[in-house]
Amino acid sequence: MDSSSIHRWHNMVTLVTGGAGFVGSHLVDCLIENGHKVRIFDNMSSGRISFLSHHGDLIDIIEGDLLDLNAVKKAMEGVDLVFHLAANPDIRLGTEITDTDLKQGTVATYNVLEAMRVNGVRKIAFASSSVVYGEAKQMPTPENYGPLFPISLYGASKLGSEALITSWVGTFDLQAWIFRFANIVGARGTHGVIFDFIHKLHRDKSTLEVLGNGRQEKSYMEVVDCAKAMLHVVNNTNEPINCYNLGTHDTCSVRRIAEIVLEETKCQDANIEYTGGDRGWAGDVPKSMLDPQRLFDLKFTPNFSSEDAIRHTARCLVNEIGQP
Repeated sequence: MDSSSIHRWHNMVTLVTGGAGFVGSHLVDCLIENGHKVRIFDNMSSGRISFLSHHGDLIDIIEGDLLDLNAVKKAMEGVDLVFHLAANPDIRLGTEITDTDLKQGTVATYNVLEAMRVNGVRKIAFASSSVVYGEAKQMPTPENYGPLFPISLYGASKLGSEALITSWVGTFDLQAWIFRFANIVGARGTHGVIFDFIHKLHRDKSTLEVLGNGRQEKSYMEVVDCAKAMLHVVNNTNEPINCYNLGTHDTCSVRRIAEIVLEETKCQDANIEYTGGDRGWAGDVPKSMLDPQRLFDLKFTPNFSSEDAIRHTARCLVNEIGQP
């Protein structure tokens, strides 16, 4: 990042919702590195203080819930820029508790925006998701693909949040960056397919159960690449609404992920058993591939391809969780 962008944000206060979480904590690392004063708002449902402990007194951590509007308004005082990353991280949870994503996603986003309006904060960067595209007929899928018909409750909450944000831009003169993430993987992961596979092997090294037929295929992006991409786009774009896919130019199948995890855990003798069907669970998109060309046109290049990101993550998580 050039020195002018570091100078631009020096001493500016940046609030990160979900800043103790998987993506959030890596973003905090990047923000600190680039001269931001960072305030974190997190209810610690999936975040961990240990992800941030290396920053010591450089950060201000507020433990609170985004559903408490007064707490959010207080946390928003004196803020220049908001990165809104907090959400229910487990897409499958919505199939059991159907208001989870409505509350943790859409209502939480409303509270963030309302607290911004009350405090005169004008800039928001939002972690959306590729799942807003639903089962897209065009692949790789560009940002202008439509109409958007998400098939999961998580996807609905992300699309609803995007709509709230753009309406606040139109009505209250905010400026927004909307990031539609590929599957983000890497160190400090607390959920997801690689995390699940390693935990399954801890329970039984002889077999690895894979949900679906293994042919599900998606774009993956390494988490530090994702954090740096967000900051790069915010520093290099200035429209009222800036919407970008964050991902890589390739995909990786679930079958290949299983093979990589077995290699990295040294459990190559395990039998891979597929539960069958074209998707892992109700609301799972079997195949998704983002078109990240607009990101690359801003001269951003990720360090990892999808498959390299998977292997790197497997190594990181074996290190964190332990060898099965």
